[in-house]
Amino acid sequence: MLIHKIAEFSEYNTAERGLAQNTVEAYQRDLEDFCDFLNSQNIDDENEITRIHISLYIKNLREKGFKPTSVVRKIAAIRGWLSWMNINGYIKTNPALSVEHPKLAQKLPNVLTIEDIEKILSFNLTILERSVFELLYACGLRVSELSGLKINNIDLQSGFVRCIGKGSKERIIPVGQQAIESIKTYLKERDYICKKFDLKTKILFLRPNGKEITRQDVYNFIKKIVAEIGKKASPHTIRHSFATHLLENGADLRVVQELLGHSDVATTQIYTHVSKKRLKEVYFSING
Repeated sequence: MLIHKIAEFSEYNTAERGLAQNTVEAYQRDLEDFCDFLNSQNIDDENEITRIHISLYIKNLREKGFKPTSVVRKIAAIRGWLSWMNINGYIKTNPALSVEHPKLAQKLPNVLTIEDIEKILSFNLTILERSVFELLYACGLRVSELSGLKINNIDLQSGFVRCIGKGSKERIIPVGQQAIESIKTYLKERDYICKKFDLKTKILFLRPNGKEITRQDVYNFIKKIVAEIGKKASPHTIRHSFATHLLENGADLRVVQELLGHSDVATTQIYTHVSKKRLKEVYFSING
């Protein structure tokens, strides 16, 4: 049955590809939706799936009002699943190979300027807030990576952070001296909090009440302080800004790819477009 092949594919994505659990579950939901459609067409065998069925499914998604990004994601899930079945001999050919992949308009990420970053750092932030912001910007961390950092993930002596990214992939990121000094100051406060509440946790960032910092805590804090300079941002905006500023100052694209933990350099290339856009804005602001 098709549903069994989806379960096998999910196991493969987890065990062999090392995909994040959220990604695996999203693929599974998309494929289960596709199978529901196939069942409505009286298809319950993988060898009966044709290009026509996939095209009809895409047409059905559009008629239901699915966003182009959602359609593209579902097609990607179907392509991957059928390719996997083809490689493993479950089907003789992959009917998704000739299916047209909708093109999406490239949406450039929102970034802060270096001046914005300097303004924020001039604010009277708490020790925790300053350390969190400094580390987000200094390393381009995802919010989940930052909230999951343990005290032994930071080597202040050599100036490196070891974090676990998507798909449980580890990467080592250098940290600037300014961020290191902020973290050293924060660690003194952390020691006080641990003694006050008799805590044994290894999580690096703790709130004043002794609770471990959450992704939502970081999101709320970033939203609040960026609003003070009249802009909107999320923790991921800080990551985008980190990458853009590196490229604007001459960093190699492959180096930025490694620092961000992107498996494909094509994902990193969007920041080169951001830099060009910023260059145009600066030019026209001067030359009208």
